[in-house]
Amino acid sequence: MKTLYLDLGMGAAGDMLTAALFELLPEDEKPGFIDGLNGLGIPGVTVTAEKAVRCGITGTHFRVAVNGEEEDECMHEHEHEHEHEHEHEHEHEHEHEHEHEHHHRGHHHHTSLGDIVALAAKLNVSDKVREDVLAVYALIAEAESRAHGVPVSEIHFHEVGTADAVADITAVCLLMEKLAPERVVASPVHVGSGTVRCAHGVLPVPAPAAAYILRGIPSYGGTIMSELCTPTGAALVRHFVREFGPQPVMAVSAVGYGMGRKEFERANCVRAMLGSEAGSSETIFEFSCTVDDMTAEEIGFAFERLFEAGARDVFTTAVMMKKNRPGTLITVICAGDMRDSVIRALFRHTSTLGVRERECRRHVLERRIEREETEFGPVSRKISEGFGVRREKYEYEDAARIAKERGVSLREARELIGKAVE
Repeated sequence: MKTLYLDLGMGAAGDMLTAALFELLPEDEKPGFIDGLNGLGIPGVTVTAEKAVRCGITGTHFRVAVNGEEEDECMHEHEHEHEHEHEHEHEHEHEHEHEHEHHHRGHHHHTSLGDIVALAAKLNVSDKVREDVLAVYALIAEAESRAHGVPVSEIHFHEVGTADAVADITAVCLLMEKLAPERVVASPVHVGSGTVRCAHGVLPVPAPAAAYILRGIPSYGGTIMSELCTPTGAALVRHFVREFGPQPVMAVSAVGYGMGRKEFERANCVRAMLGSEAGSSETIFEFSCTVDDMTAEEIGFAFERLFEAGARDVFTTAVMMKKNRPGTLITVICAGDMRDSVIRALFRHTSTLGVRERECRRHVLERRIEREETEFGPVSRKISEGFGVRREKYEYEDAARIAKERGVSLREARELIGKAVE
């Protein structure tokens, strides 16, 4: 399984994520990717990738210029009035909140979410990338709407900041399409600590929009007094990452470092690792209940209904219940998307008054079926691999057919098959 792991120990920003993923590309593909990014049709945008060193580690820093002007602190994601380590992203401000600043910035237009949708429609990208770009912007717009207490339709983006952020977001979406990981895992997100000054005043870190986007995602503050995770970085992480935790067991084939601009005692970078897992892990749910007043027929009927509801496995265990009554423990395993239907089926088809739930990690071997021609006819062999293990087994139906035809035991039939395919 092709797996991407993101180390977010120094937070997440659009330019840093772009640079880290960019480094995972083969060297001969990197120039073409930059040329393609510059040819997407984002008005006035020019993107360059340059080498950067942080704490002795060499990586890539992405620069975005809009009409020849590179973003500065005044155009930062939160319209910050002081230097920041992540330079490329821009908070969505209301137009009237900018007007008092125009006397020292010059006049700038502002862009609505509708304008972003129109711009995305013109980009020379696949439908999938376009959908990803709009989904990320929708997360940001919703967060800004909640943070400022105004409808999404009233959220506006600073003109230069919008072009810069569109470039970062589109670049990450393009790279995710190009790298095509089957599983994306990230570490808990380091958001930084302290406060940040912006057009709204002094705000806590993480900024309100980033905090809203990161709901339900493992994060921590740490001791670095700076904003490490921007709203755009948070939105990209929420959209693409499905699991959070330590790096999974994987054979790493490429490592990329996306550098921020500011220096800290710790290397200011996002690290991306691309590799493969032989075998896979997933989150499953285990439901259980005990009954002492159901017949064997009723339990068998419930089994069938539970499998129809999406259960992957159902089994029973004999138990002693209160008042010394012999009873049955019914256990059901299912994936998260089948959770609600399985719970409903348990209540509908058993006599239980309560269901216990447990979330589990399930580790599985990769499985495939190979069909082979033998003197006994076609035979299917199931091969399971992963986590340093390889197993092979001939399918029961084929072995049973051969045993009946030859008048031998099932074990002897499997031995005959093994000799025939050697």
